[in-house]
Amino acid sequence: MPRATQKIQTISQECGDCPIRHRAVCARCESDELNLLEQIKYYRSFEAGQTVVWAGDKMDFVASVVTGIATLSQTMEDGRRQMVGLLLPSDFAGRPGRETSAYDVTAATDLVMCCFRKKPFEELMLRTPHIGQRLLEMTLDELDAAREWMLLLGRKTAREKIASLICIIARRDASLQLNATDAELRFDLPLTREAMSEYLGLTLETVSRQVSALRKEGLIITEGKRQIVIPDFDRLLEETGDDSDGGFLV
Repeated sequence: MPRATQKIQTISQECGDCPIRHRAVCARCESDELNLLEQIKYYRSFEAGQTVVWAGDKMDFVASVVTGIATLSQTMEDGRRQMVGLLLPSDFAGRPGRETSAYDVTAATDLVMCCFRKKPFEELMLRTPHIGQRLLEMTLDELDAAREWMLLLGRKTAREKIASLICIIARRDASLQLNATDAELRFDLPLTREAMSEYLGLTLETVSRQVSALRKEGLIITEGKRQIVIPDFDRLLEETGDDSDGGFLV
């Protein structure tokens, strides 16, 4: 696949206004630690469909997703691609100690990332236990998510896949907004139905049919092109096929 040069837009944002502050790798940092991070950070924005980094390419930064969604995928020798996960707001991209990216990282929607220069970040990890501890927790959460993603793609029905994906995004949005899931949830679904079909291994017609079925049964309410309302999260969670604890949706 040709790797065309892509235009990357640089933006700026204050840490105090960051919507992922309480969930990101810097969540437990004190003010002096945040000042150190401030010295090595920069923001980048990517348009939907734009490649953040290709698998095997040198990655001289690590980053947290601030807004938007990115996909992790691998391409086989014959050109077939398989999505292996999602990066949602507050998720971490890149690996300290690893020079290259293991996956293609692609902006599924318009995307903003808080980036840190890798070498200074690695050095800061050694001096700042709060960062290393938080990154370990996030890595373990990512491992759980990867295992659940294997289950979602391999064993779940089309209805369970759609319900699971909506629940994943709804739960993350609620946690960022500090909302409880026992109340009505309202959020913008950032993925088009075409993107959902590609990522879940379903046809567009199947996605549309399952979304319509969930809507007709009152499990979700659609408003406008993207807004989703979940009147009762527990009812929708029952449609995911997960255990009562919700697995990695927590």
